[in-house]
Amino acid sequence: MADSLGDPGARPGRLKVFLGAAPGVGKTYRMLDEGRRRTARGKEVVVAFAEGHSRPRTDALLEGLDVMPRTTRTHRGLELTELDLDAVLERRPEVALVDELAHTNVPGGRNAKRWQDVEELLAAGIDVVTTVNIQHLESLNDVVEKITGVQQRETVPDKFVRRAHEIELVDMPPEGLRRRMAHGNIYPPEKIDAALSHYFRIGNLTALRELALLWVAGRVDEALQSYRYEHGIGGVWETRERVVVAITGGPESEALIRRAARIVARSSGGDLLAVHIARSDGLVDASPAALAGQRQLVESLGGTYHSVVGDHVPTALMEFARAENATQLVIGTRVRGWLLGSLTIRGAGETIVELSGDIDVHMVTHERAKRGRVPATPPNRLPLTRRVAGPVAGLALPVLLTMLLRGLSGHLDLNLTSDTLLFLLTVLGVACIGGVVSALLAAVTASLLMNYYFIPPIDRFTIDEANNVLALIAFAIVAATVAAVVDRSLRLGRQAAAAAAEAETLSSLASSILRGDKAVPALLERTRETFGMESVELSHDKGRMGHRAMGDGDTDSPYETRVPIGTDSVLVLRGRRLPASEHRVLTAFAAHLTAAVERARLAEVAAEVEPVKAADRMRTALLAAVSHDLRTPLAGCWAAVSSLRSRDVDFSREDREELLATAEESLAKLNRLVDNLLDMSRLQAGALNLRLEPTALAEVLPLALDALPEPAVPVVTQHLESTPQVLADPPLLERVLANLVANAVRNAPPGRPVTVSASTLALYVEVRVIDRGPGLRSADKERAFLPFQRLSDTDNTTGLGLGLALSRGLTEAMGGTLTPEDTPGGGLTMVVSLPAAPAPATEALA
Repeated sequence: MADSLGDPGARPGRLKVFLGAAPGVGKTYRMLDEGRRRTARGKEVVVAFAEGHSRPRTDALLEGLDVMPRTTRTHRGLELTELDLDAVLERRPEVALVDELAHTNVPGGRNAKRWQDVEELLAAGIDVVTTVNIQHLESLNDVVEKITGVQQRETVPDKFVRRAHEIELVDMPPEGLRRRMAHGNIYPPEKIDAALSHYFRIGNLTALRELALLWVAGRVDEALQSYRYEHGIGGVWETRERVVVAITGGPESEALIRRAARIVARSSGGDLLAVHIARSDGLVDASPAALAGQRQLVESLGGTYHSVVGDHVPTALMEFARAENATQLVIGTRVRGWLLGSLTIRGAGETIVELSGDIDVHMVTHERAKRGRVPATPPNRLPLTRRVAGPVAGLALPVLLTMLLRGLSGHLDLNLTSDTLLFLLTVLGVACIGGVVSALLAAVTASLLMNYYFIPPIDRFTIDEANNVLALIAFAIVAATVAAVVDRSLRLGRQAAAAAAEAETLSSLASSILRGDKAVPALLERTRETFGMESVELSHDKGRMGHRAMGDGDTDSPYETRVPIGTDSVLVLRGRRLPASEHRVLTAFAAHLTAAVERARLAEVAAEVEPVKAADRMRTALLAAVSHDLRTPLAGCWAAVSSLRSRDVDFSREDREELLATAEESLAKLNRLVDNLLDMSRLQAGALNLRLEPTALAEVLPLALDALPEPAVPVVTQHLESTPQVLADPPLLERVLANLVANAVRNAPPGRPVTVSASTLALYVEVRVIDRGPGLRSADKERAFLPFQRLSDTDNTTGLGLGLALSRGLTEAMGGTLTPEDTPGGGLTMVVSLPAAPAPATEALA
C-alpha cells in the first residue's frame, strides 16, 4: 500500500470544488474542461474518477486526458468499479480530477466516503478538482428533503468543502435545465417524465438554486473575514454599505432607525443593523416593551436587531461595528446641561467620533435631545415599615451597643480596635434595614458615642492623641462607604430579581404563539392570571363591550386600572392596586393586545369586504361574457331554425340535415355553457355534493374523451393503467379531464398530439395534460383560472372562460390541486394532483 500520509514537509494539495445547484447543470463538464486547461499549461493532470453518464459532449472531453484505471470490487454479487486511491497516490500527479465527492465507496476499501479519499490525496500534496451538488452538503440535507421530498443519503461535511481554496458555483436557470432534461441531455428517455414530474419541478429547482447562492455568498463573507483576520486588517472594507444604528429603547430611537433605513435605501444592496448596548450587570435600563417595538420596526424595514453587553457604551458600540465591517454609524445627540457643558468632560457622542476611525458617524438631532434621558426603571423604594425602622435603628442600635460594652467592660478586656469593629458591624446592620440614609445616621451616632465613651479622655468629646482622631475619622469614612456599598448591593439585588421576574413573564408571553379568532380572549386571560386580577375586559368606544376574562371570585373591586389600547379601546383591570413597578410589564402586554386587536379588526373587515368584491367581480364578468358567449350559440340556432321554417326557399335533404346539425350543435354548446355556470355557482355557494371513492384513471379518461367533439389532434395516454387509483368523484373527475383535454386540443398545433400521463408522488397521483402549443406567459398562468377570463380574443368559440376555473374548483373540492407548468420545449402542461386511494385491507395485509 502506498504511503497515504505523504511527505511531512510537503505542501498540502489545493482543493477546487465545482458546486452544482442541481444534477445536470454541467459540473463534470466544467471539471474536465478545467483539467484540459491545466494540461495545456503544462501540469500533470490525471482523471482519477469521472462519471460521464453517457453524455456525448462530456465523454468527448475525456479524449486526450490521462484516465487512471479504476479498481473493481464485488458487492452483493455485483462487480462495481471505484476510484483506485493507492494507484493515484503511487502515481503522485500534480492534479487529480475526482468526480462525485459525496459518493459512498463500495465496502472493501480503506475509506467509507470518497471525500475521505480526496482528503488523503490532499495530504499527499496532490491538488484535487472535484464536484458536488448542493443537496449533498450536510447542513442542507434536511432542508433539501423538505423541498424535494427525496432523502439524500450521501452527504459531505460542510467544513470539508469550506476548506477548499476555490469554490465555483455551476448554475443554470430552472427552465433551461428542464429543457436539457427534455432533450435527453441528462437522463435516458425512460426517466425523463418521472424526473420532470418530481425532482426537476420548477419550484424545486428554484429553491435549490437559491440555497446554493446563499451558501456560496456565506462562504464568500467568511473568506473575506478570514483574510482580514489573517492579515491583521482592522479597517473597514466597503464591499457594501453596512449601516449600524445605536438604539437605547427611548422614544428617539424610532427616528434614528428610520434615518438609518433611508441611508441604506440610497445604497444598492446595503444592510441595516440595529444594536442595543445592555449593561453587564443584567439590569435593564430601557423599557422591554419599547425595545420590542423598535425591534419590530427594524425587522419590518429589512434590518436585523442585535443586543450587546458592555459597560462602556462607546467602546462596546465600536467593537460591534468593526466586527460587522460597518461603513456608517447612526447615533442620537444629547444636549448636556450648562454645568457639564462648561466642563471639559466629553460625552458619549464625542468619544464615539474619536474611536470611529474610518467609519462614518451620523449624529442625528431629535426633538427629545434637550430633555435628557428619563430612566425607564422607577426608583426601587423600601416598604414603609423599613423606612421607619431604619432611622430608629440608626439611633437605637449604637446606643444599645454602647450600653452593652460599658456593662461588660469589667468582664471583657476589649481595646479600641475591637470596639470600632463592633460599631462598624452595627452600621452595616442598619444599612441592611433602612438603607444608606439610616446607615449614615448610625455612623454619626456611633462616632459621637465612641468619642465620648471609648476614646480617652473618657466622658468628654475632646481627644488627646492625634492617632485616635485619625482612627475616628477613618471609622466614619469606612462606615459611610461600606454602608453605601451594602445599600447599593441590596438595591441592585432587588432590581435584578425584579428584572428576572419581568424577563420570565415577558418570555412566557412571547413563547405563547397566539393566532386566529381566539388571540384576544387568550391574551386577556393571560393578563388576568399574570397580574392576579379579578377581571380584565376590553372596552371599545361608545360603550360597546368587547372581550372579557373573569376569575372565580367577586368582581366588585374598588381598584381599577385603565390602559389605552389603540385609538378607540381601553384595557380595564379590576382587582388589586398595581404598583408602579408592574406597569412596565403591563405595557408590554398592552402592546401585544393592541396588535392582536388590530389583526382581528383587519380580518373582520377583509372578511366583510371580500365576498362583496368577489360578487361584484363575478357580476361584471358575467354580464360581459353573457353578452357575447351566450348570444353566439343562440344566434346560430335561431338562424338555422328560421331558415328551416322559411317558405321562400326549398332546401334539399342535405341542406336540411346540415341546418339541423347546426341547430343541434349550437344547443349543445348552449347547454354546456349553462351547466358550467350552474356548477360554478354551486362551487361558490358551497352546495356541490361530492361522493369520493377509489377511481381508476384508465376508466375515467375514455369517458371524458367520448364527451368531446372529434379532436383535431390525436390524444396519447401514458402510464394510466399502472397508476394507483385516486380518491375522487368519478363524474366530476371526468368533467375536469374533459375540460383540460379540450383546452389542450384547442391550443395544440396541427400534427402535435396531446399527451395525458400519470405518475405517483408520495401519497398523491399526478395527471399531466401536455400540449405543444404557444403556452402561457408567467403573468397569465394564474389569471387563466379566474372565471370569465379568456386570454385570447381572436377565438369566438372558447366559451365563457369557465373551463379552467371550473376544473380547478372541482379539483380542489375533491381535495386536490390544479397547477400549470411550462412544457419543456414549448407548450403548457396542466398538472392535476389528487390523493391516492387507500390500499384495500387484503392488499395492505399482504
